[in-house]
Amino acid sequence: MRFTPSPTAQQGLAGHLKVAQRRAHTYETEIFLSASHGAVDVRGRADGYDPVRNQLEEIKTHRGDLNRQPENHRYLHWAQAKLYGWMLCRDRELTELNVALVYWDIGAETETVLAETYSADALQAFFEAQCARFETWAAQELAHAEARRRDLKTMAFPFGAFRRGQRELSVAVYRAARDGTALLAQAPTGIGKTLGTLFPLLKRMGEDGLDRIFFLTAKSPGRQLALDALTHLTPRPSLRILELTAREKACEHPDKACHGEACPLARGFYDRLPAARTAAVEAGTMDRHALRRIGLAHAVCPYYLAQELSRWSDVVVGDYNYYFDFSAALYMLTLQNEWRVGLLVDEAHNLVDRARAMYSAPLEGAVLRDARAAAPKVARRAIGDVARAWTAAAAPANGNYLARDDSPAHLHNAIKGAIVTFSEALDQQADSFPPDTLRLYFDLLHFFRMSELQDPNTIFDVAADNAPAVSKSGDTVRPTLTLRNLIPARQLAPRFAAAETVTLFSATLAPSHYYRDTLGLPEATRTIDVAAPFTAEQLQVKLTRRVSTRYRDRGASLAPIADLMAAQFQARPGNYLSFTSSYDYLDKLADTFATRHPHVPVWLQTRRMDDAARVKFLARFEAGQRGIGFAVLGGAFGEGVDLPGDRLIGAFIATLGMPQVNDVNAQIEARMQTEFGAGYDYTYLFPGLGKVVQAAGRVIRDEADRGVVYLLDDRFARRDVRALLPSWWDVETV
Repeated sequence: MRFTPSPTAQQGLAGHLKVAQRRAHTYETEIFLSASHGAVDVRGRADGYDPVRNQLEEIKTHRGDLNRQPENHRYLHWAQAKLYGWMLCRDRELTELNVALVYWDIGAETETVLAETYSADALQAFFEAQCARFETWAAQELAHAEARRRDLKTMAFPFGAFRRGQRELSVAVYRAARDGTALLAQAPTGIGKTLGTLFPLLKRMGEDGLDRIFFLTAKSPGRQLALDALTHLTPRPSLRILELTAREKACEHPDKACHGEACPLARGFYDRLPAARTAAVEAGTMDRHALRRIGLAHAVCPYYLAQELSRWSDVVVGDYNYYFDFSAALYMLTLQNEWRVGLLVDEAHNLVDRARAMYSAPLEGAVLRDARAAAPKVARRAIGDVARAWTAAAAPANGNYLARDDSPAHLHNAIKGAIVTFSEALDQQADSFPPDTLRLYFDLLHFFRMSELQDPNTIFDVAADNAPAVSKSGDTVRPTLTLRNLIPARQLAPRFAAAETVTLFSATLAPSHYYRDTLGLPEATRTIDVAAPFTAEQLQVKLTRRVSTRYRDRGASLAPIADLMAAQFQARPGNYLSFTSSYDYLDKLADTFATRHPHVPVWLQTRRMDDAARVKFLARFEAGQRGIGFAVLGGAFGEGVDLPGDRLIGAFIATLGMPQVNDVNAQIEARMQTEFGAGYDYTYLFPGLGKVVQAAGRVIRDEADRGVVYLLDDRFARRDVRALLPSWWDVETV
């Protein structure tokens, strides 16, 4: 709730210049200073020095009420200024010095000067104390790095031998890391891709070729697989392993505001952080359970403890957004610390859609309505300006879908003004802003930031609003306005370039040029397609030409598909998964099946399933049990689910998985056609068939498994579709 957008780098430079212009002609700027103490070398550039007043100045730009500045920020600013102070005293043989913090308000264009006079001896003592603390920390970190290097050099592959295909994958990952290149690795499910990619990067870290490894996943089960794989390493290496969890899942007090005046785990956080951090790094594996235990023991927030530990960890396991998002912490730390990072992107076929969402900015009409109803008086006028600009921006659509290359200037200006108003008001009365109003503020801020990227593959669109919703007050809810990213390549390319090596892996990364193009991978990216360790005898793949699951044909398809599923179940009773294109189709197919074949147990995936419901759904797939679970393709159970042996013996896939034909996808298709000359394939065919292969991959998990997959649509017989199915499948037409 205390968040205020800090000045940009450009605004900071402008602020420094304006302060300097107010000084006398003898004022010196950008003074290079350096000094040493023991093994520590310190260097930097002081912002300004006035020799007439003998005053060294450290300039900081800000916006809003300076009295609300966090104490720990002010402490750091003084520490920086005093370090420069000693180095200046030493260089110019000064016996004392005036040290000043100059805070420049970029909005009001006013400066606040806080000055203290120090003797050179006092500044020297402060400098040496900080160097000693740093040297102690550095020695600890160097000792940890040496122990890590020693342990990783002697570490052997767990379980003795590689699985078939796993060694080939590991060798390719190691060579990419050694050569500092990117790798697209398509490898079948069941060969142990998680361990097969982690192990070679850990060996490379043991050769001092990497500083950090980031294992990034699309979904929670992928994080757990990585953590489990790391527990099998022997001998146990000296590794600090960190799991990053979303704030809403880690928060201990969701009913309280996220600052020290409201939350007991935020109050005094930095006072108790060192002890909590020490306990965490000594634990080694810092998963969400360990962090919660340590956080509560030291009365600090587990979520923010994890964020702080990102700087101290060797292997970080977390969601894609921690590295690829617009303001991703791991990416920023990589740049700031010049880390040599090994990046592992699990189930990488998901990254295209996820990145599109990261670099899109929707403004939902319902959010505006709710914010306006609850807003404090100080924010109402700004919200009203945004509402009028919103209406004007949507008017040309006339209730239909509208797309244009950029957002209207009047909307941009109204949002900019609202952000300034909100920021100033939050400085004064943050606690008076209800959650609905704060959400609008953050949505506007994200929209404004995205609009400043000026990406040619981002459009502004207005959602079709043929049946507008009406609020309780009778107000019509305005349609959603979106800055929509169509191709995320330009945003992701710098993040790949910042890593020492990148491996994107999945069972479905074909064709590779689709992922290279849409993700912005380097031209020199290598590819590997690991042969499956399975045989056609293990998996029966049956294709039916007499069923169509096209939208217009779905009603007629229900009974034939239900009867085919029942016949297969009768021939070989056991656990099966059925995949459809939507929840609506799922419900209709499940109802038809239950009506025609009531003796077969069924269970259904539902909309907005929480974690407990997902666990319960998967718990039905036990060896010796029988029934059919109905799920949507591309959902929680279409990938990342491991049901070996008799826990799952077959799947029915009643869809090609292709995205819906709608206004938004029409825009994506047109842009893909312009950029790559393959609009239909890049928008529909490649993403859809990837989901099909992922779902089918749930059936065969190891070399002992046997099962069946039904492809229930006549389009699976098309040559271009068959070419995207795994080469080891022997497809039988039935």
